[in-house]
Amino acid sequence: MPKTIKNSIYSGLFILQIILTMTLERGFYQSMPLLVVLLIAVIYAIAKLLGQLTELSLNNPKIKPLVPTLFAFMLLLTWQSVVEGFAISPVLMPAPSNIFIALISNIPMLWADFQQTYLKAVLAGYFMGCLSGFIVAQWAVKNEFLRNGLIPLGNFMSAIPIVGIAPVMVMWFGFDWQSKAAVIVIMTFFPMFINTLTGLQSTDALHKDLMHTYAAKPSQIFFKNQLPHALPFIFNALKLNSALALIGAIVAEFFGTPIVGMGFRISTEVGRMNMDLVWATIVVAAIAGSLSYGALALLEKSLLFWHPAYRDSNR
Repeated sequence: MPKTIKNSIYSGLFILQIILTMTLERGFYQSMPLLVVLLIAVIYAIAKLLGQLTELSLNNPKIKPLVPTLFAFMLLLTWQSVVEGFAISPVLMPAPSNIFIALISNIPMLWADFQQTYLKAVLAGYFMGCLSGFIVAQWAVKNEFLRNGLIPLGNFMSAIPIVGIAPVMVMWFGFDWQSKAAVIVIMTFFPMFINTLTGLQSTDALHKDLMHTYAAKPSQIFFKNQLPHALPFIFNALKLNSALALIGAIVAEFFGTPIVGMGFRISTEVGRMNMDLVWATIVVAAIAGSLSYGALALLEKSLLFWHPAYRDSNR
C-alpha cells in the first residue's frame, strides 16, 4: 500500500478518535468494548506518523517541533479517552479537559501561588545556593583542608530527606518564603559545589604549564583556563538545581506557609478532594520547571558553542 494512503488512514483514525471522545457519553468503552480496539489502532497509527515525522525532521529542522507536539497531543487524547471511556472517578484521575477548565477558572489564585512559591522562594534560594556553591568551590580548589572537609559533608547532606529539613527551617525562619528559600539553599549548594569543583580541577597539565609560561596572573588563569573548562559542569549543576529548587519549595510549603503557594494549594485541595485544581497546580509547576530548564539549556548552548559536544552535534 502506498505511503500516502497509509498516512491518510492513520490521520483518519486519529480524527475519528477525537470525534468519538468528544461526542460519546461517559463510559462508552464499558458499553461498547469494541471501541478499545479503535483506541489501540489510533495509538499504533500515531506511533507510525511520529516515526515518519522523526525521519523527516532529520533533514528539515522546521518540522522538528511537530514531533513532541503531536506526541503530547496523543498522550492527552489517550488520557481523555481512557478517563471518559471507562468512567474513572475524578478523584483518582481527572480528565485533561477538567484540568484545563480548573486552570483557566483559577488563574488569579494560581498566579498568586506562583508568585509566592517561584518568584519569591525558588528564585531567591536558587541564586543564593548556586552562587554560594560556586564561590566556595573556588576556595576549595586552592585549599585541600576545605575540600576534604566539604565533600563528605555534601554526601551527608544529600542523604537527608527534604521532609526532615523543611520543618526545622520553618522553625528557624518562619512561615513565609524565607524558610523555603533556606531549604532550597541547602538542596542546591552542594550540587553546585561538587560540579564546580570538579570542573575547576579538570584543566589538564598542558594548559597549566602554558599559563605558567606566560606568567599569567591568578585572575587570568581563572577566567581564561579554569572557568571555560568548568562551564559544562556548572551548567549541569544549574539545570539540576532548577528542578531541585522547585521540588524543595513545594515540599517545604507542606510544613507551614501563609495561605498561598503551590505546595499549600496542593495539600489543601487534596484534603478537599478537589483534584482538578491539584492537577492544575501541578501543571503550573511543571511549566515553570520546564521553562527554567529550557532557558538554561539555551543559554548553555549559546555560551558553549565552542565546546566539542556542541560542535559535533551541529555537524
